[in-house]
Amino acid sequence: MKRALYPGSFDPLTLGHINIIERALDIFDAITVLVALNPQKKPLFSVEQNLAMIREATQQWPQVDVDHASGLVVQYGREHGISHAVRGLRAVTDFEVEFSMALTNRELSMQFDTVFLMTSLDYMYLHSSVVRQVAEMGGDVTKFVPGGVERRLRQHYGHS
Repeated sequence: MKRALYPGSFDPLTLGHINIIERALDIFDAITVLVALNPQKKPLFSVEQNLAMIREATQQWPQVDVDHASGLVVQYGREHGISHAVRGLRAVTDFEVEFSMALTNRELSMQFDTVFLMTSLDYMYLHSSVVRQVAEMGGDVTKFVPGGVERRLRQHYGHS
């Protein structure tokens, strides 16, 4: 079985992320969505809340697992027998950052490779940070995130 990691902060999970998961399942038998914890970032939701939202949004795919890790993605891959990561690209600026990360991961483990998927045109502009801003100001984010994420954003910002 060919399994891949889809690492990211997913803060919050967007429909762009869902699009990448769905398309990655056409390539890989299974995907582990890995919430990569970054001590330099202050996430909007707790790890448990974030994992629950991702599990809810991906429940239609039994071949999708959700986990979290605070260490290196390649180390997680090594420990779980996963040698591929999937990353979505929106624009050239994404490519520069992702290219550097992929090469670094490859240096850390020659058995680890990254597959890039271009984001659907529908989500080229979509960033989690923009979703957070719109939600904080009481805007409608239903076009940007799964229903469970939208509900939790409204609750978090007191717009229930």
